[in-house]
Amino acid sequence: MDKDLSPHSHTQNCNRLIDELKKCHEENKFAKFIGACNAFNSAVANCLKQEHKARSAANRAKARQRKANQTS
Repeated sequence: MDKDLSPHSHTQNCNRLIDELKKCHEENKFAKFIGACNAFNSAVANCLKQEHKARSAANRAKARQRKANQTS
């Protein structure tokens, strides 16, 4: 994982999934290397992807609004 997993950066749902992934890694010190936590990892990746899409859409909307305000 190369994303910032700080709790303040994510939704409650993603934070819950991140906590479950961390717990899985703690409970499966060696099995995590052979895929014991892959389901949690996929869930976290999907959640972070959805957050990114939402932030991008919001930023695009703000940029369009700023651009519209500048031209008027």
